[in-house]
Amino acid sequence: MKIAILGNGGFGTAMALALHRAGHGVSLWGHDPVYTAQIAAMRQNPRYLDGVALPDAIRVAHHAGAVLDRAELVLLAVPTQHVRGVLTTVGPHLAADVPIVSLAKGLEQGSARRPSEVVAEVLGGPGRVFVLSGPSHAEEIARDLPTTVVLAGHDDAELRRLQAALTTPAFRVYRNRDVLGTELCGALKNVMALAAGIADGLGYGDNAKAAILSRGIVEMLRYGQGLGADPRTFFGLAGVGDLAVTAFSAHGRNRAFGERIGRGETLAQALAASPKVAEGVWTARVVVDEAQRRQVEMPIAQAVVRVLHEGLSPRDAVRELMERDPKSEA
Repeated sequence: MKIAILGNGGFGTAMALALHRAGHGVSLWGHDPVYTAQIAAMRQNPRYLDGVALPDAIRVAHHAGAVLDRAELVLLAVPTQHVRGVLTTVGPHLAADVPIVSLAKGLEQGSARRPSEVVAEVLGGPGRVFVLSGPSHAEEIARDLPTTVVLAGHDDAELRRLQAALTTPAFRVYRNRDVLGTELCGALKNVMALAAGIADGLGYGDNAKAAILSRGIVEMLRYGQGLGADPRTFFGLAGVGDLAVTAFSAHGRNRAFGERIGRGETLAQALAASPKVAEGVWTARVVVDEAQRRQVEMPIAQAVVRVLHEGLSPRDAVRELMERDPKSEA
């Protein structure tokens, strides 16, 4: 297939490498003309995947028309908060029937929409929008280490076709019809990973992190069921799988961001020191606002918002969580 990838950050670049290895023709687009030209000239992405060589066959360009020309599949690998703007810009170059796979993990500020909803709103044709998610750090995909993800969509025939096209010997793709749950898992796990990172920064150890993850998946499931998602999705790759890798790995940008906060940095300081986008910082507030509106109890997510955006100290946030009224686990 001829595949266009919108977004030359770490994940977009890693997917370009994986799909090139699978024999596809790959073009990689970036919004920053200077940095995109640097990647094209150096044949590597020094900001996100330093030391990983890009084969000459992978086309790298800033002009969307050149990248999207005759594309049979488009992967959208830009941060959630930029999905609308990017698609508005490149939309005129997109064929009306080309399938689009969203790799974004978050919720749009202001609208609380999932990335696939934003894609459908801007471009139309919601049936052609698919979602790829799961435990998939770019640093490992780029180096051809074994990775397993889930592809979600409503069109079963097209879902199977794309599953076959995206699967490689080192990149295994499962399929799922629960687009809503798959996207909510990708967004919510980042919020819980922030909490795990904060605990790391405070030096609270493995017991605390295990508690955050186990109670965090309960909050994620509670939120998802309130919106109509399939509970099984939360215990699969998109849910427990992605939560675990994000919360424990040194590559986890949300975990690393939370660790900075736990060590005493302010939100502004952590943002200035973090070159990679931590989607959970913006998603947390959206999730908590929606949870309150829907009367869904999410104490961990609420604590993250209070620490990041309202000035609550991380230690006080943990103390308040530990001192909540006793209750049944069920």
